[in-house]
Amino acid sequence: MDPQEPARRPAFPPPYPPPPERSAELRRRFAEEARSQWPDLSALCLMIGAEADGTLDEAGMDAAQIELDELAGQLPYRPGEPLAWARAVGRLLGGTNGFCGTAGEYERLESSLLHSVLRRRRGLPILLSVVWMEVARRAGAPVYGVALPGHFVVGFGTAGDRVLADPFEGGRVLSGMDTELLVAGATGAPLEPSMLVPAAPLQVIQRILNNIRAWATARPERSDVALWAVELAMLLPSRPARLRYDRARLLVQRGAFTEGAAELEAYAELVSVVDPTAEEKARAQAHAARALLN
Repeated sequence: MDPQEPARRPAFPPPYPPPPERSAELRRRFAEEARSQWPDLSALCLMIGAEADGTLDEAGMDAAQIELDELAGQLPYRPGEPLAWARAVGRLLGGTNGFCGTAGEYERLESSLLHSVLRRRRGLPILLSVVWMEVARRAGAPVYGVALPGHFVVGFGTAGDRVLADPFEGGRVLSGMDTELLVAGATGAPLEPSMLVPAAPLQVIQRILNNIRAWATARPERSDVALWAVELAMLLPSRPARLRYDRARLLVQRGAFTEGAAELEAYAELVSVVDPTAEEKARAQAHAARALLN
């Protein structure tokens, strides 16, 4: 490079993605873990983080797991009933270690990346809940995620003896009225028992990827992030066919007209029997994408 030429700055602020070889290996492992009998939530979250942030290497991923182990080791030995567990985890994570959320977290991609949340002690409700769950689980707590509409929290105990806590608010224990207000504020509808069913690890991962896609959709210049989030979601065992359409549209948006058109046609074939209208729309979009090559 000409020494007089100024150094080129990256188009976007960090984090920056890993090289293709590293990405391919991460995706292979992500798919393998997602299809295992007992998917490891923290491992899947860290692979999402590594897909987003090329600086997160194997040592960094191991360090994150070790930090979760060390935090779990700081909890008192089996503190008691679900309420005692909720308070103990809240004191450790929300109190001593300062994990909580702020309104600004919704504007940051890092708020959806576990390694960054561990470093910054800040994140979205669902990532803070992952920290709560993984630390408490390692300590032997009866803990699980609860995917309330618009706000993720954690549960301790069983359906008959359940205690909910909100990691976004430092682990505040929620009363029944608190939970009803959270749901009403998000949906305008009453709390339903089905909303309190424990979320499986892959449901948590799907929701994290949906959050990342929502972040990127609000920033059309970050279609790169939306694309890898869709492609990771497509590696999950149970995935909606719509993801293939979404990927195709992103490819076209990014100028990969031939590949995007081929994906649109494949999607059209997939839905032809169940949704002729969607088939027709996808074929028209494929034709329009190919026309952009002329």
